[in-house]
Amino acid sequence: MKFIHAADLHLDSPLRGLERYEGAPVNDMREATRCSLINIIDLALEREVDFVLIVGDVFDGDLLDFNAGLFFANQLRRLADANIRAFIVRGNHDAMSKISKAVPLPKNVYVFKSSKPETIVDKNIGFAIHGQSFATGVITDDLSAHYPDAHAGLLNIGLLHTALAGREGHEPYAPTTPERLAGKGYHYWALGHVHQREVVRENPWIVFPGNTQGRHARELGEKGCMVVEGDAEDGIRSVEFVATDVARWQHLTIDATEVATLDDLQESVQQAVRGAVLESGDRLLALRFSIGGRTPLHGKLVGSPESFRADVCAWLNEASGGTAWLEKIKLSVSAPLDLAALAKRDDPFGMLLKKLDELDADPEALAKMAESVLSELEQKIPAELRERDSSLKPLSHEVRTEALAAARERLLASISLEGEQ
Repeated sequence: MKFIHAADLHLDSPLRGLERYEGAPVNDMREATRCSLINIIDLALEREVDFVLIVGDVFDGDLLDFNAGLFFANQLRRLADANIRAFIVRGNHDAMSKISKAVPLPKNVYVFKSSKPETIVDKNIGFAIHGQSFATGVITDDLSAHYPDAHAGLLNIGLLHTALAGREGHEPYAPTTPERLAGKGYHYWALGHVHQREVVRENPWIVFPGNTQGRHARELGEKGCMVVEGDAEDGIRSVEFVATDVARWQHLTIDATEVATLDDLQESVQQAVRGAVLESGDRLLALRFSIGGRTPLHGKLVGSPESFRADVCAWLNEASGGTAWLEKIKLSVSAPLDLAALAKRDDPFGMLLKKLDELDADPEALAKMAESVLSELEQKIPAELRERDSSLKPLSHEVRTEALAAARERLLASISLEGEQ
């Protein structure tokens, strides 16, 4: 038999922060989660699978209207027309208690109840599928502990929305361990909740397929589902990842060490962009650049970040043919300057550099300085606005440190530019 294992569709989930970026294909990216589902259904029809498993978080939360629900039902109806069944468990985002606008699903679809584990058996095809939905958005019990033992003579599959013993960036819902899951005697555990693809183990197979479409700059690389083949006699014969995403987030690192001209930097950036476009196929690309190294361009890059961002946008558009856009630039370049000598200077540059070094070495002094600056700024806010928001929030240690580093780089950029005159 053959089946698809997908999870975490998050239909109509907002791709956060897109509106901030000029030229970003906002509408196309907003449609991306829906397009990835269409790709999954197309794949199911093309591969002639016996059934499709969706392991939680079909939606991102309660529906604002019925449109997303109707879209989902219509796609599942395409499976019904081909006599392909679908089995679904609800996760923390689409738990029974969260979804108030329900749309009737086709009869080929079974949604597992949340009160206790259930098992669906099909002796003709030869499978037993075990699962339980989330009743609420927060499940701290090990749901798998109550799953039944394997049914003899059938291919046993467990559906579970879980973080196992914990995964970075994900709430520890329905906690369990691979050892406990293996003890059930199932051939394949179809997991959901964790957005990073991971084969936890192969005997038995315990698999996170990851989400079907990256939604922000922390969900990098290709996203999709698993196509699995097997039977009761031989167990699982193959597990294949297939990409279903239509837009992809990627980080590119550019080493600007010793790069002396903007033309040289442009070539490095465009070469990296062309490689990313080739790798992603015809997908939209959202790119974050990390540009670092000791370079004579330091003053120009750090001294005029808005101008440099515009340059990179133009370079990227040219290299990608308009299929990629700039999400963010992280500059960590350094100036080819003798910092020890600069710190000894008696001019304003040297004095400022020494002060910045002192603040960097004394977090308490930096905190007091930030508090004083905020206090002065607050006094400049009109009285009627101060009444609405009584005070400015203190800056975190991370924000203070970043601001100090930015000030230092701006100072060094000014010194570099001075040296070029």
